[in-house]
Amino acid sequence: MAADVGAQMRKGVVEYCVLGLLSRQPMYGWELSDALTGAGLIASIGTLYPLLGRLRDNGWVTTFDQPSETGPVRKYYRLTDAGTAQLAQFRVQWTPFARVVTGIVGEEPS
Repeated sequence: MAADVGAQMRKGVVEYCVLGLLSRQPMYGWELSDALTGAGLIASIGTLYPLLGRLRDNGWVTTFDQPSETGPVRKYYRLTDAGTAQLAQFRVQWTPFARVVTGIVGEEPS
């Protein structure tokens, strides 16, 4: 049985994608889920909450409650200073890493 290579790649970067989204603005879970499922990075909102819990446990995100105009209070997530630093470290390493991998696996010669 072939391994799901895409799933393994997504698993390795999805936390940093969440940090990247939160670097733009605080978001509540459903907003994050829509962005990530739309991009094909997670399968469902059910996979997001354990990830957010890990990010909170790492001290990279924090939460705050905000009333909603259309329903109950929403829990928003935002980056902490540690999360901003972690994202910056990832950004520094990502491009060279992706370049090396592309250079090695690249496209098949024509």
